[in-house]
Amino acid sequence: MNKISLENILEKKNRQKITCLTAYSYPIAKLIDPYCDIILVGDSLGMAIYGFNNTREVSLAMMIAHGKAVCKAVSHSFTVVDLPFGSYENSPQQALASAQEIIEKTNCDAIKIETPANLISTVKFLCDHKIKVMAHIGLMPQTVENSKDFRYQGRNENDAQEIFKTALELEKAGAFSIVIEAVPKKLATEISRKLTIPTIGIGASGDCDGQVLVIDDLLGLNTEFKPKFVTRYEDLATKISHAVSQFSDDVKNKKFPFPQNLL
Repeated sequence: MNKISLENILEKKNRQKITCLTAYSYPIAKLIDPYCDIILVGDSLGMAIYGFNNTREVSLAMMIAHGKAVCKAVSHSFTVVDLPFGSYENSPQQALASAQEIIEKTNCDAIKIETPANLISTVKFLCDHKIKVMAHIGLMPQTVENSKDFRYQGRNENDAQEIFKTALELEKAGAFSIVIEAVPKKLATEISRKLTIPTIGIGASGDCDGQVLVIDDLLGLNTEFKPKFVTRYEDLATKISHAVSQFSDDVKNKKFPFPQNLL
C-alpha cells in the first residue's frame, strides 16, 4: 500500500470516513498500519502504558521514544504525535521548538496539540513555520488531573458557542484537522458540517469525518477505565490472563519447556 499523504486525508472530507487509532509501540503499530488512515501516538500512553492518573505527567522524551518506535513500524498510515503537557504552553516559540524536535527525531508527519481559544495564535505560528497541525477541542485531557474527572464539554449554550467559534478560528489558523472529544452529538455535527477540514470524533458524533479510539480500549486491555464512547471489539485482558495462568501452571507442574522447545 502507498503511504497516505496529507492531501489524501484532506480529500476524504465528505467522501470517505477516516479511521484513526492510537499506537505506542512497534508491534502494535505494525499490526494496525494496514487498516488505519491515521495513527496517533497519543499522550494517552501516560495512562495506557505507564499507569498515570492523567496525561499531564507525560514528557517530551516519552513522546519521542514512543513516536520513534511507531513511525519505524508504519509504512502506510499518516502519523501524528501529541505535544505533551508543558511542552508548548509558555510561548509559540516553545511550541515550535518542541514540534520540530518531535518531527526531527521521530519522522512523524504531523503533531497534535490541545487547543483552547488562547492557543489559536500558537497554532497559526506553527502552521506559518510549516508544521502540520492537528488541533483538539472539547474535552482536553491535559487540563484534568484525574481521568475520573473527565466530563463532556459544551453542554450549555455559552460553552457550545465557544467551542464552535474556536473550531472555526483553528481552521483559519491553518490546522489541517480537528479532533473533537466528548461533546454533544449536535455540536460535533454542526462543527463538522461547517468546517472544510476533516474532523475526527471521539465521544462526539458519527457525522464527524473520522473516528479515533485508544487501541488499548478497543482491544479490551484496560479493565479499569471504560468511557461511554468506547466499544471493546475484543477482550484481550481475559485472553492474556488465561494464557499466563496456563503458562504458570505448566511451569509449576514441570510441563514447560516442552520437548519441541529444546535442542
